[in-house]
This record gives sequence, structure tokens and C-alpha cells, in this order.
Amino acid sequence: MNPRHHILAVLVENKAGVLTRVAALFSRRGFNIVSLAVSPTEDERFSRMTIVVDAEESPLEQIVKQLNKLIPVIKISEIAHDQGVERELMLVTVKASADARSQVTDLTAIFEAKIVDVGYESLTIMVAGDPEKLDAFSDLVRPFGIVEAQRTGRIALPKLARQPVKLRSVKTARA
Repeated sequence: MNPRHHILAVLVENKAGVLTRVAALFSRRGFNIVSLAVSPTEDERFSRMTIVVDAEESPLEQIVKQLNKLIPVIKISEIAHDQGVERELMLVTVKASADARSQVTDLTAIFEAKIVDVGYESLTIMVAGDPEKLDAFSDLVRPFGIVEAQRTGRIALPKLARQPVKLRSVKTARA
């Protein structure tokens, strides 16, 4: 991951216009949003925005301060690359003539991807995983010819805390 890319998890009120206000803040500050994904949370009153932004550390602090001033923003967390679970989804249509189809199918299996549509001369494949996995898959199928591709943008949640599991010893009765 690019060291200038920062993942912000922003909990906001689930209301019309919130996305526009947040995006406008980034635009006014001149920061590029690398990836943006928004969806309702487990509580329908709130949505979670996962924003990947390209910024230096100090301007990022300014962005967070400005976001905190927006009324619909409830909570902001930065998810460090090694402290989060990140996933992205990609649909990619790849040229796959009869001669190349088995090679593309093999790559699909290796990447644990799924063929979701089949045509006479091409295949549409769904790949999910971390951004590096999607980049690698794209690089490997590019020589066959990518007809079109669409990526969802990153979503991320913090990794769960791990506690050692205590095993209880069980005594067995002897006959």
C-alpha cells in the first residue's frame, strides 16, 4: 500500500446530502479520494464511509478536524494498513478465445475468483480480496486483453482483538 494512502472509517448519519458534504470537504482542501465506499451499518440510522485518501500525515490531521466539525459525522477512525481487514471487489471482462479460455480459467481458480458470465469470445470474472490481489490478477490477465473492468473501492474494518483461548482440562472416568 502506498504510504501516503490513509484509510478513514467515518460513521455518519444516514441522511440525504451527507456524502456530498463530505466529498466537498475533500475537494475544497484539494485532496484526492483514492477510493470511497458507503453503505448503511447494522443500525439503519447510520452509514459507514470508508475513504482512502492520498495525503501527508499533517494535512490528514486537518481533514479529520474539519470532518469532525460536520454535524452528520458521528465518529472518525483511521485504520492502519496492518491493523485492519481490507477487501475490494472487481468485475473484469477478459478476452478468452477458445485457445486461451483454459488459461484464463486456471488463473481464475488460482485467485479463488468466479466466472460470472460467459460469451463466445470473453469471460466476466468476479475477484474479491485485498487491493494487491486485484492488482496482481489484473496484471496476469492483461496480456489476454481486458475488455472492461470495474472496482468497488476499498472497504475496511479494524482487526478483532485476540485473546488466548484457555482450554479446560476434562478428566475422563476410568472403568
